[in-house]
Amino acid sequence: MAIKTEVKLAGVSLKNPVLTASGTFGSGMEFSQFVDLSKLGGVVTKGVSVVPWEGNPTPRVMETASGMLNAIGLQNPGLDVFLKRDLPFLEQFNTRRIVNVCGHTTEEYVKAVEILSESSADILEINISCPNVKAGGITFGTVPKMAEEITKAVKAVAGKKPVFMKLSPNVTDITEIAKAVEAGGADGISLINTLLGMKIDIRRRAFALANKTGGLSGPAVKPVAVRMVYQVANSVKLPLIGMGGIACAEDAIEFLMAGATAVSVGTANFHNPKVTEEIVSGIEAFLTEQKIADINEIIGCVR
Repeated sequence: MAIKTEVKLAGVSLKNPVLTASGTFGSGMEFSQFVDLSKLGGVVTKGVSVVPWEGNPTPRVMETASGMLNAIGLQNPGLDVFLKRDLPFLEQFNTRRIVNVCGHTTEEYVKAVEILSESSADILEINISCPNVKAGGITFGTVPKMAEEITKAVKAVAGKKPVFMKLSPNVTDITEIAKAVEAGGADGISLINTLLGMKIDIRRRAFALANKTGGLSGPAVKPVAVRMVYQVANSVKLPLIGMGGIACAEDAIEFLMAGATAVSVGTANFHNPKVTEEIVSGIEAFLTEQKIADINEIIGCVR
């Protein structure tokens, strides 16, 4: 039986629903010796900003019982380097290019999106878990009105590029933020970003991370992520990219059944660089075993 694994995100066809999560896969170059990038539905790049960001002081990565904390601070070389080095590298492969964008002000987001609207990116993923420096450091993605306004602003300059807003889980009601970005004109939603966490070094009587807090990712967050994807899938009419603790095909299938059209694999890449390819094969094996001809039959099948 021929299995159809192709899915569509806001009109963009993916050969399969498996993507890489931003910030865990560089821009593909770093993992290309382990993974055939052309076998993936797409590569989501590390967040890029208009100008280079240095990121936070070290230590900024720490293991937890079932995941990790990171406080990298979105370190990146800036758009100039990204457009000269990283995007041309990805263009060699038969995979979709999804560029994650970050900024500290609306103006920074708008400028980055304006420049990327002329690039070879297939989709723009907007990280709204950044602190808005003009609003006293409030995260763009935690206030519905701010989430709607930033969505409108980037959509206005994105041209034909579909815009997916990446949501922070650090809110009381994720559906309020999802509805806000839908109202702002988003073409899709990515969720979830990391959960805010902390670790204390009891021997040193000090914070384990220089930043004090960091983003929790890995298997520990998966049940929270699946719940949020399900809630959002049932509150908006936009396609979703689901992520949070995916480490095997079964995890990915859970997200698809909860309502995600595609999935991003993140922390698992660090301990198994080949995990994305294995998940692609595992999904195909599951569909064959279950005699499901088209992957779209299982998307959102759990109500």
